[in-house]
Amino acid sequence: MPIYQAPIRDYQFILSELLNVYQQPELQGFDEFDPELIDAVLQGVADFTTDIMLPLNGSGDLEGCRLQDGKVITPKGFSDAYQQYIDNGWATLTCDPEYGGQGLPEVIGVFATEMKTSTNMAFAMYPGLTHGAYAAIHAHGSDSLKAKYLDKLVSGEWTGTMNLTESHAGTDLALLRTKATPLADGEFAISGEKIFISSGDHDLTDNIIHLVLARLPDAPEGVKGISLFVVPKVLINEDGSLGQLNQLKASSLEHKMGIHGNSTCVMNFDGAIGELVGEPHQGLRAMFTMMNQARLGVGLQGLGVSEIAYQNALAYAQDRIQGRALSGVKQAEQAADPILVHGDVRRMLLAQKSFNQGTRALMGQQALWLDESERHSDPLQVKAASKLAALFTPIVKGFVTEQGFKACVDAQQVFGGHGYIHEWGMEQFVRDSRIAMIYEGTNGVQALDLIGRKVLADKGATLKLWSELVKTLIERNIKNQAMKPYIEGLMASAADLEKATGYIVAKAAKNPDLIGAASMAYLQIFGITALAWMWTRTAEKALQCLENGADDSEFYQDKLATAKFFMHYWAVQTTSLVKQIELASSDIVEFEDRAF
Repeated sequence: MPIYQAPIRDYQFILSELLNVYQQPELQGFDEFDPELIDAVLQGVADFTTDIMLPLNGSGDLEGCRLQDGKVITPKGFSDAYQQYIDNGWATLTCDPEYGGQGLPEVIGVFATEMKTSTNMAFAMYPGLTHGAYAAIHAHGSDSLKAKYLDKLVSGEWTGTMNLTESHAGTDLALLRTKATPLADGEFAISGEKIFISSGDHDLTDNIIHLVLARLPDAPEGVKGISLFVVPKVLINEDGSLGQLNQLKASSLEHKMGIHGNSTCVMNFDGAIGELVGEPHQGLRAMFTMMNQARLGVGLQGLGVSEIAYQNALAYAQDRIQGRALSGVKQAEQAADPILVHGDVRRMLLAQKSFNQGTRALMGQQALWLDESERHSDPLQVKAASKLAALFTPIVKGFVTEQGFKACVDAQQVFGGHGYIHEWGMEQFVRDSRIAMIYEGTNGVQALDLIGRKVLADKGATLKLWSELVKTLIERNIKNQAMKPYIEGLMASAADLEKATGYIVAKAAKNPDLIGAASMAYLQIFGITALAWMWTRTAEKALQCLENGADDSEFYQDKLATAKFFMHYWAVQTTSLVKQIELASSDIVEFEDRAF
């Protein structure tokens, strides 16, 4: 079985030193927690995920879910583990105390989610989707809907789903056909079929609350005619008790590449009773609250699976003996040297390590922006944080899952032939992480969203807002000789991002198709530059801690060494990506259809 060690020390560094979250009096509720409390919470999650969730990951993958007599049965052990999960209160961490939540900030929740995803991605999806349903109802639901559903969703007694996709309508939701017919009592009869519905049915809870996109009879065409409805699996009586089954069912389970322990269902709604969330024809706006929450969660899947894959690849490289180092024998007492001595193995491991730690810091920053957008006392900072979080959403979803999958492939490669065999766990990590590049908006869509909606739509205003943060960091450290390797790397990648942005802006006015042709390379440039920003900030803090005589000097020295590698290995890649945009984008657009 794969091993896992929760990166608690890294969380402590990010929270206490890099983001300084314990000194944020302007953020509502941040004064109610301290390092001791948060360390205890994170260690509790670490213990649960390592002891309970991890042992079920491989067995759940082999067994999978099954549809039996119209009901979905999850793998052995999942139901008991889920009951322990809600009994321990892990479902309530970042939810509103008014509905039974603990009120912790998102910047704590992201690290709990990373640990859950690292140890059992398929299991973690059940509460993850529930939290998204909670967020949508909390933000857009009426008081009566909140009273009816939120307590049970927060506690985890009920789970939630999101129902968007139809067989003919994936990315293009304007094409969806599911109907909502008004009933006399203000409710609606929902009819249609949805596919690829994660956690659509299971045996973990007594009720499942589906959020469903559908059209009212008078709906205008396109996305402006979509409404959102809450549709429970089991109808709820006026006294809050469960009533009769609603007119919906999982008609089949998808046979898929990975995440076998999570039920991916085809859902049929046959006049199922539902209630409107928010205003008519405004469903996409409400659903995006859930989708943006989910996109952060999917990005954490890219990080979480990459982290456990790296930990196992490192352990294997330290233990597996094959061949001798090119510079000579390193362990003469053994028949061969550990493969960690080989340059390409070291390259793959360092690529994973530097990506994981830089991304973890970025996820913390994204979560802090989300907290600021809801809790900051200054309206101007609320607005700025909201814009920055929106700008970085396609980065934390698209770039992180793209590179996280590649990191899993590298980790598998370290194992050689053993990486292809199930017992080591690596091939499962590759299969599981692959979906993160596809659902909640494919990475191609994320790339197009970044350049089209997040950069061009506001004429670069939000990009400039972040660029000012980058410039301030550079100016603060430009004369510090110890910071030279990190500042130079950040400056180079930031200049490449600016160059790529300018090229696309200039060319897109004449030929908008160039935006799509250049968008994926642009996403990579932006993502690498974002991590360079986080690594430069990390190096700055590490140097300060060493200068102040920190006890854990090796930790900070390791941070500096990893930051240096990132700049020399990752940050330099932006230059070739700019060249790719400048030279290949027009080739992509102009290539004759007949010649493909």
